[in-house]
Amino acid sequence: QAQLAESGGGVVQVGGSLRLSCAAAGLNFNSVGMAWFRQAPGKEREFVAALTWNGVTAEYGEYVAGRFTITRYNPKNAVYLQMNNLTLEESAVYYCAADPTTVRPIIRRSAFNHWGQGTQVTVSS
Repeated sequence: QAQLAESGGGVVQVGGSLRLSCAAAGLNFNSVGMAWFRQAPGKEREFVAALTWNGVTAEYGEYVAGRFTITRYNPKNAVYLQMNNLTLEESAVYYCAADPTTVRPIIRRSAFNHWGQGTQVTVSS
């Protein structure tokens, strides 16, 4: 059974940076795509970023492109999200997700169906 555990959330000022981490277990991490989503109170869950199993292809949500970077380190079964120049509107619970289909060559946002518990990011003024 896949287990994903996010960490690194916290309080940061507008314009600041945070780095989120996600540790994975119970899945063939080296062969699956990974992603980050977020959900703010009263809003739907929103796609943030994703990376294919081999790290070759990354995709970003339109609001974060150029400021966020998703990376992975397969020897540690970990995926990261570097977030720079954060805005107030980006306060949310950030979730790590896995696509269970192995060696998928593309990113399919709807395929991410293994979820972590989330980590809270609060951007303050």
